[in-house]
Amino acid sequence: MDASGPGRCPDPCEGENRLMHFGINTRGDTNMLDIEDLHVMIGERVVLHDINLHIGEGETHVLMGPNGSGKTTLLRAIMGFGGLDIAKGKILFRGKDVTKLPIHERAKMGMGMMFQRPPTIAGLKLGKLLGVTSGEDAEGVSEYAKYLNMHSFLDRAINLGFSGGEIKRSEVLQLLVQDPDFVMLDEPESGVDLENITLIGNAIAKLLEKDVHIVNRKKSGLVITHTGYILDYLDADFGHVMCDGEFRCHGNPREILKVIKTSGYKECLACQKI
Repeated sequence: MDASGPGRCPDPCEGENRLMHFGINTRGDTNMLDIEDLHVMIGERVVLHDINLHIGEGETHVLMGPNGSGKTTLLRAIMGFGGLDIAKGKILFRGKDVTKLPIHERAKMGMGMMFQRPPTIAGLKLGKLLGVTSGEDAEGVSEYAKYLNMHSFLDRAINLGFSGGEIKRSEVLQLLVQDPDFVMLDEPESGVDLENITLIGNAIAKLLEKDVHIVNRKKSGLVITHTGYILDYLDADFGHVMCDGEFRCHGNPREILKVIKTSGYKECLACQKI
């Protein structure tokens, strides 16, 4: 650990920059996403509690934590999936309360999500889905498909017989065509070989406008990672660690990852930076 002391994640920010470091917008602009005191239940079990998160326009946040800590559940709650009961709190997208809106309404507003384990849809061809999503912009679909080496998959059923890397490329392709303002990625590097991670990482960087100067960047993202490999392609702004359904610390994502690799999540469990 560094000078931040035992039980503390490294502190890369000081003074008034600290609020921005925690993902709290100090400029007075409307954030891309605000989550306020969110509590989520599945059946009788509380799976997320006391969740507060603020993602500004153009920011990329990284979410880490042990298996079963609630990371995927948080993304599903933001996107509006069923089976989850929002017991308390609210979710704001560009200042509008979307807590009770269905998935398709949130997608229309500019939310998009890449699944860790997306379903196979045997009766629907990938190209048909992309055509509907793109408003029948065949040229645009073709361009992105070639970019991701997915052109030969357009006439195939979605994810049917796809390898792990092909499924991930299919998911990124769908997001590129959808072109959402806020992108959620659930372990984009899992099950992907080195060749595919480079292609996928570069495509995600393009999706999140990492080639655009930060002042002009409009796309925001929330990315779940276990390995941290995706950070080689994304210049992430903030990192958060979730354990047992709550945030335990916030900080520089690379510094947090370094601590986790060295000492495991026990340092984050003791972290006072919440």
